[in-house]
Amino acid sequence: MNEIIINAVLKAKSGKGELLRTELLNLVEASRVEDGCIQYSLHESVENKDTFVFYERWKDEKALAFHIHTDHYKYCSQQTEQLLEKRDVYRLQILNS
Repeated sequence: MNEIIINAVLKAKSGKGELLRTELLNLVEASRVEDGCIQYSLHESVENKDTFVFYERWKDEKALAFHIHTDHYKYCSQQTEQLLEKRDVYRLQILNS
């Protein structure tokens, strides 16, 4: 199966950036130890501290599906729902390697 790459851009509502950062950081460590996780990195925009970007690499579709059904992912989604102004998720493939 092919590796799955996820790029998720999350923008916090005004005044909610610190809370969002905390919840997202909690998600990182639990996600990194999942079977099938190759890379799980959280980034913060230099220009806008309320914007965060995940770069994720998963072994295959099965690993990604497992991830989105874990308790820690569901909990984070629930906790961050009211903190988000915008959430864009992109499923990517490498064109050159």
